[in-house]
Order: sequence, then C-alpha cells, then structure tokens
Amino acid sequence: MGRALRTATWDEPTAVSDVLKSEKEGHFCRGVGVIKSGAGVCDIGLVLGKILTGAATATAKAGGNTGTGTVGAVAVNQGAKTGVYKVRFTAATVFQVLDPDGNVIGGNGATGTAFADDLGFTIAAGGTAFIAGDGFDITVAAGSGKLVAYDPTANDGSQIADSVLLHKVDATSADVAGAVILANGPAEISPAGLKWGANVTTQAHRDAALAVLAKKLILARQSA
Repeated sequence: MGRALRTATWDEPTAVSDVLKSEKEGHFCRGVGVIKSGAGVCDIGLVLGKILTGAATATAKAGGNTGTGTVGAVAVNQGAKTGVYKVRFTAATVFQVLDPDGNVIGGNGATGTAFADDLGFTIAAGGTAFIAGDGFDITVAAGSGKLVAYDPTANDGSQIADSVLLHKVDATSADVAGAVILANGPAEISPAGLKWGANVTTQAHRDAALAVLAKKLILARQSA
C-alpha cells in the first residue's frame, strides 16, 4: 500500500486572483494534482510540467541474437514515447530503430557510434558479429504522472507545460496534493502572476510554455 499524501499547508503572499483572472463557471478549470516529493516549496502561480516517461531498459530481442554485442546505458531524450523501441540489425554493423508506433527514427545507426534521437545509446560489437535480424528491445516505462516545475531542459515530459499551481505547497520531502488550473475549459491567467522553475532562463522558454497552455485553453493575458 502506498504512502498517503501529506496534507498541504501554505501561507499566500500572492492571491489566487493575481494568477487566475477568469475561468469557466463552476470552477471546472480547477483540479487536483500531485506535486512530486523533492520539488521543494512551490509557490502559487508556478507553471508545472508532468512526468510522463520513466527509465529505459534494454534486452535482447525474443529468441536472442547471433551477435554477442551489448547495449550501453540508454538515455531517454525529449520526444521519447512510452512503450517498446525495436533496434534491428540490417547488416553486421548497421541497425535501424523503430519507435513504439513502428516509425523508423534517427536513420541508420552503427555499432561503436552513439545513436541519438528519442533515445540515446551506443551498441558495442562483441566477439561474434551481429547478423541481419539481430536486435534489442528497449522499453521506456510510463512516468509517474506527478507534477514538478516546468523544466525546458528536462526529458521526462516535464519539459512540456501542463498546468499552473493555485496554492503554495511544500513538497520538499513528500508528495503533496495541490489545486491546479487544468485544461477543462477557457481560463485566463496573468503572465505577471506566474512563477517559473530555476531552469526557465529565457523569454523563449516562457513563450513556449504559454503557447502549450494556450492550446489547453489556459490563456495568458496582460492585466488591465
């Protein structure tokens, strides 16, 4: 049985009205999200991202391989999908990577050379060469769905703006349930009332987040 969420406590130097300017009748734009333990003290107005992908694990394809080479550590990069990526050799040193939807990504890869696309990894050749049809399956786990500060440098899904926090919470050492602005109808927010994570360092980062929120009908407008 999982650990119960801690009850959130806060004091609010900023009012909800400084962030949320209007919303669909009935508060249908609001919901509850889980702020991930370790996120620290998160202030009202913080733009949040959701953890959508987890770690990746690689195994030899079903039936095994003729070649004895191995896959090194796998990095999950921006744009990665959850599910199984199939690495398949077309020749002794050449392979292709298919994403979980069956699309070839990244062009041809080669043993001994770093592959970088949705995933990053290097396949080392072994004492016995690979043959066509050899390969590996790399499974990208689903993320926790918990919320952290929007981070344009991340690669776990939190690089995409998801929602906006409506109350200050302390998630330093435990998950905390907090009220957030979601995408269930048009809501207007004030850019001046928003807070940003440490890795949001440029206006381009902020503009990208606001553009994503706008698609979710969370619309930024300047205060009158």
